[in-house]
Amino acid sequence: MNGAALSDWLVVAPLVLGLVGSGLCAVFWWRPLAQTIIGFATTIAMTVTAAMLFARVLAGGPQVMAMGNWPAPFGIVFAADTLGAGMALLTALVGVLTLIYSMGDQSEDFRRAGYTPLLLAMLAGVTGAFLTGDIFNLYVWFEVLLIGSFGLLVLGGRKDQLEGALKYAVLNLLATTIFLIATGLLYGLVGTLNMADIAVKVAAVENRGLVNAIAALYLMAFGMKAAAFPLFFWLPASYHTPQPGVSAIFGGLLTKVGVYALIRTFTLIFPLDGGIFNDLFMWIAAATILFGGMGALVQTDLRRLVAFTVVGGIGYMLVGLALTTHAALSGGLFYMLHSVLISTGLFMAVGVAGRIGGAFDTSVLAGIYRATPAFAAIFLLGAFVVSGIPPLSGFWPKVVLVQASIAAGQPWLAAAVLTGGFLTLLAVSKAFALAFWRDSEAPLPVPETSPRAFASLMGPTAVIIVMAAMLGMFAEPAARIASAAAEELLRPAAYVAAVLGDGA
Repeated sequence: MNGAALSDWLVVAPLVLGLVGSGLCAVFWWRPLAQTIIGFATTIAMTVTAAMLFARVLAGGPQVMAMGNWPAPFGIVFAADTLGAGMALLTALVGVLTLIYSMGDQSEDFRRAGYTPLLLAMLAGVTGAFLTGDIFNLYVWFEVLLIGSFGLLVLGGRKDQLEGALKYAVLNLLATTIFLIATGLLYGLVGTLNMADIAVKVAAVENRGLVNAIAALYLMAFGMKAAAFPLFFWLPASYHTPQPGVSAIFGGLLTKVGVYALIRTFTLIFPLDGGIFNDLFMWIAAATILFGGMGALVQTDLRRLVAFTVVGGIGYMLVGLALTTHAALSGGLFYMLHSVLISTGLFMAVGVAGRIGGAFDTSVLAGIYRATPAFAAIFLLGAFVVSGIPPLSGFWPKVVLVQASIAAGQPWLAAAVLTGGFLTLLAVSKAFALAFWRDSEAPLPVPETSPRAFASLMGPTAVIIVMAAMLGMFAEPAARIASAAAEELLRPAAYVAAVLGDGA
């Protein structure tokens, strides 16, 4: 009957702060300045508490919060390991930078329409998905982030936004429906919703055909949400339609929740053992990489180009899961960290390019380098990072994945990784040559942006792209963290013991 220790509340503090901040912003609905202040206070507090949680996990292993002090598996449990706590920290950090960017990206009327409360609700949903230890509550947090993201997607009410939002909503609602069906079947099979307890009980189920069928449903549901092949088409059809700041946080975070769910499910509940699911994941990963690269190569709209690089990046993460070796999974997790930063940064950069050039189409854009050399250098750095130019952050995880693929006897998978990087390099090089390097036949339009607003666009864009670049130049700490996270995932005994306690 004792209450939870104060330190245990760190596990839920980031998501609770997000929900409370969203509610407070709704109270001040018609006061955008108050909403902005609350938004910054909330995301900064989320970042601080998530950093404290991450440090605690690194020092002491997985941390658990049993709500109401009901012991697992009877109560609702939140559990933070290295992967979950690290992703929660990245979520909060990206939230802070996105709010700064939004000050120059969006009008007061746009913020008055509910931008900040919707953003905080979405951040809370994403954080909850990373920290929950309950498979049904993973579904609940998916719904929370879907509500927030759908609201952000339609803000502005343009026709292309509504069309993109329809595709986004239909596919994601279908995915959550399949997710719910799979969870109902799983509960009927093992009689528990706690993921650690499910892992123990699924291993003892004799009917492996039924277990594999449920696993296939989870693969379909989470594959849709991750925008993996062949169900990726909704992402480039919708992510380019909202305001650039919204696209930035979508590209950086939302698909990573789907990838996280795949990694958590297929290492803890349905561990891959070299069977048919490994082969299936390999083909899905390779196809996602190649279709993402080819899709980016043929785009003339910078926003859709970046959206396809997000799709291709999902494939690299899935390679790590498909091979199920420590090295491969470490490389996939390193790439996830890289992708959160560079996807957010490139969408921000594209928004700045559109503000400078008055368009997003490379057939129209030209001469940005002569107009703003500093910004052109930042964009070029981001292009090098996403392409995997050494020694930047996109390079090292690809090297690890290529080595792991060859070591596992899958050289064709290594070839897919290398081909995807080459296609991405061609796509971003072509975009830079046309939009930035090519001389403009007419003077660029004067941006309708004050110097202060333009600085709020440039600041977070430069910070996050430089962070992504520095991640590669000083790769050892990130590589150690990715290695530790992979070790926990492949040997989940510590996670199970932390959640179930004496019941383990």
